[in-house]
Amino acid sequence: MPENRKSKVTNFLLNNAVVILLLFASVTVGLLRPAFFSEANAGNLISNTAIRFIIALGVSGCLITKGTDLSAGRSVGLSACLAATFLQRFDYGGKVYPELGDIPILVVFLGVILVAAVFGLINGAVISYLKVPPFIATLGMMTIIYGICLVFTGAQPIGGLRTDYTAIANGTLGRPFLPYLGFFSAICGIIIWVIYNKTSHGKYMYAIGGNESAAEVSGINTSRTKILIYMTAGILYGTAGFLLGAKAGGTSVNIGFGYELEAIAGCTIGGVSTNGGVGRVTGILVGVLVFELLKIAMQFMGVEPSYTYIVQGLVIVLAVAVDMRKYAAKK
Repeated sequence: MPENRKSKVTNFLLNNAVVILLLFASVTVGLLRPAFFSEANAGNLISNTAIRFIIALGVSGCLITKGTDLSAGRSVGLSACLAATFLQRFDYGGKVYPELGDIPILVVFLGVILVAAVFGLINGAVISYLKVPPFIATLGMMTIIYGICLVFTGAQPIGGLRTDYTAIANGTLGRPFLPYLGFFSAICGIIIWVIYNKTSHGKYMYAIGGNESAAEVSGINTSRTKILIYMTAGILYGTAGFLLGAKAGGTSVNIGFGYELEAIAGCTIGGVSTNGGVGRVTGILVGVLVFELLKIAMQFMGVEPSYTYIVQGLVIVLAVAVDMRKYAAKK
C-alpha cells in the first residue's frame, strides 16, 4: 500500500476510533444476542435516538461556536412538564388544572417551544452582551429552570395524559421499526441541515467558531448570531421535551436529567469539535446513534445499570481526546 494511502487509512481509523469501536461492540452483542437485531429493538433504538438527536442538534450550534449549553436537559424537562400539565385528560382525578378543558395539541406545542425559546434568548443575551462564559451562563440557567420546574409542578409527578398526545410519540407507520418519532427527528435534522449549509446564518456560525475576532472584523454581527443559535437550541429543546413527555406517558421534575451530557457526547463522537468551527448534521446523527447502541448493547448483555454510567463517561473522555488530537494535528 502506498505511503500516502496508508497514512489516510491510519488517520481515518484514528479519527473515527470511537465510532468504529462502538459499532464493533454492537455487532458482537448482536451475534451473541440475536434479539438485538429484532424489529422491536430497532424501533426502540430509533425512538430513543430520535429525541436525543433533536437535543444534540440544539447543542451542536453552541459547540460549533466554542460554547456549550448545560441547561439543555432541564429545558427539555420543563418543556415535558408544561406539555403534560396542559394535555391531561379532562376526567383525570389528579388533573393539575381541573377547570381547563381540552386544549388543542398544536397550541400547547407552540406555547412550549415559545417558553423554551425565551430561555435560549436569555442564554444567548447573557453570553453575548454580558460576556459571561457559556459554561457558567448555562450552568446558572440550568439551576434556574430546575427551580422553576419545581415551583410549577410542586415536585409532584404528572400523569393521566391524553391518548391523542401520547400517540404522537408512541405510534408507528405499521411496523415497529417505523416510529413516528423517527420522522419527527428527521424533519428537525433536515431543517437544521439547511440552516447550517444553505443560509448565511450557518456560514456566520462556522466563522465564529473558527475565529470570532476575524468574524467580527469581516462584518458579522456575532452577538446577534449567537443569540439566534441559543434561541434555535431552545426551540429544539422544547420540541424534544414535548415529544419526551408523550413518549414517557407521564413526567416529573427529574425527566430529562443528564440529557445535555449525552447530547454533548453524541455531538463529540459525531465529529463536532469542542474547539469550534467543525460539525455536520449527519455526523451528529451517527454520534447519537452509536451512543444509544452502546447503552442498549450493555442492557442486552445484562450489565448492571450503575456500570453503564462508567462506560459512558469513558466514551466521552475518549471522544474528546480524539477530537483534541485532530485539533493538535491541524495546528
